[in-house]
Amino acid sequence: MRIFGKGRHRPSASWRQATDRAFTLIGDGRYEDAGELLTRAADLEPWLSESWFNLALLHKFRHDWEQARAAGLRAVALLDRETGAPDWWNVGIAATALQDWPLARRAWQAYGLKVPGGASAAEPVGMELGSAAVRLSPEGEAEVVWGRRLDPARLEVLSIPLPSSGRRWGEVVLHDGVPHGERTTSTGHSYPVFDEIELWAPSPVPTWVVLLEAATEADRDALEQLAADAGFAAEDWSSSVRLLCRMCSESRMPSDEGEGVHLDPHDHSEPGHPGPLGHRTDGQLWVPERECGVAAPASLVRGLLDGWVADSPDSRDWRDLEEVC
Repeated sequence: MRIFGKGRHRPSASWRQATDRAFTLIGDGRYEDAGELLTRAADLEPWLSESWFNLALLHKFRHDWEQARAAGLRAVALLDRETGAPDWWNVGIAATALQDWPLARRAWQAYGLKVPGGASAAEPVGMELGSAAVRLSPEGEAEVVWGRRLDPARLEVLSIPLPSSGRRWGEVVLHDGVPHGERTTSTGHSYPVFDEIELWAPSPVPTWVVLLEAATEADRDALEQLAADAGFAAEDWSSSVRLLCRMCSESRMPSDEGEGVHLDPHDHSEPGHPGPLGHRTDGQLWVPERECGVAAPASLVRGLLDGWVADSPDSRDWRDLEEVC
């Protein structure tokens, strides 16, 4: 090993034992004890980038972003390759959490991504990373929702999350870099599912639940379009929500299975409950009563629903509006 250089060497047995034990403790949620071991490992091998990468990872798990940034910068200073190292990705996440945009830009560029705006200190915009899904509350009652990627570490939620998630439509969440699962569409496109780390920017728009009487799918679609035209959202939870076990959720899953006449073997919901199987009763493929989530201000939501009914009063109605998040 060369002091202050980038030569690599085999870590000592003591370093490996401390590190292995630390990650076992991390798996058990014992972050403080793990931190002591990883600090000891860094003292044993201070010139090894993995020592500081592991500490940065621990601080990310703890949401201690100042420490994650500091350890991450020490890790990248010891790297022996120019681009593509996951150390830079962790630095990018920490910098994004802290809104340290110059460092975030540097991190994504060092990882090998193109960031519009050159060396600007402003928030990166226009990276055009497309759509993705994010798993809200991954350690609790997890829910996968759709959104638009703003940059490699943030996603704007475009689905209407269930109230159990504590999240709202339009919120921006910080997410991890390694996908846990995929969602595919009927066109063959696949989208990664990232795990949420924490809420980055809250939304002022409340979530409502309402029972609809929609004679046809077209009636339901009309409400979703009306809400979108107003700059907000409505979502038929009776069709869009699937109950999946963790193994299914973290695998490669079709996003539209359960629709039409084919039953989805991965759908653990039941007839009469929210989910693609929920609208199946007595062989029917459509039940007019729908549980719908609506994301809209209190001043607008009733007028939105009344306007939807007024467009076709013979086939539409609503009742039991309640703010839930």
